[in-house]
Amino acid sequence: MTTKVALVTGANKGIGYEIAARLSAAGMTVLAGARDAERGQAAAARLAQAGGTAVHVPLDVTDAASVAAAAKWIEQEYGRLDVLVNNAGILLDLGSKPSETPVETLRRTYESNVVGVVAVTNAMLPLLRRSPAARIVNMSSELGSLTSTSDPQHPFSQFPLLAYNSSKSALNSITVSYANELKDTSVKVNAADPGYCATDLNRHSGPRTAAQGANVAVALATLDPDGPTGGYYSEDGPVAW
Repeated sequence: MTTKVALVTGANKGIGYEIAARLSAAGMTVLAGARDAERGQAAAARLAQAGGTAVHVPLDVTDAASVAAAAKWIEQEYGRLDVLVNNAGILLDLGSKPSETPVETLRRTYESNVVGVVAVTNAMLPLLRRSPAARIVNMSSELGSLTSTSDPQHPFSQFPLLAYNSSKSALNSITVSYANELKDTSVKVNAADPGYCATDLNRHSGPRTAAQGANVAVALATLDPDGPTGGYYSEDGPVAW
């Protein structure tokens, strides 16, 4: 049986690292995407020390040349890609009011959380199409749920993060767009809500661990052939759009 190859962006820490560790433990060759070479290499080394097969792939999702170089290298080394987890992302407007959010904050957030996902997905899609059963997982958030954030009684309505929340709503729409395009192929595309996890992203304020946050992503990355596509899921099941 051919070993599956999985690329996880932002794999050097937090939820991304935990996803990489779980996929590595499942027997996949993990490509740890990270823009910081030192941190990426250290993460790959830790994964390898745990008994897995992991390689650092230099990858800045906001840099077109970096994305193209990563895709070219993966093609040369492996010829295909079985799993893509678009995990890299930023949160810059924690604690900010929508009306006080600088336009540059919005621009930078979208460049990473939205445009970066599209850039990486488009670059990797030819490789994913060569897999007999490819899986794309986009790391979203329930803060991207319009149902939750528009409900005055829902706790997430108290976090009106203009840049971050809207970027995740956009990511959910992007997920559906790719799933619709690929519905007649073996490629499945889903959005994952890891829950409110304590990571660098939110200054370690969440009640869940990064390892717990990885659960839903790993489940979606290893879906059976009859699994769903075009959905939005947490560890507990479907999340309302």
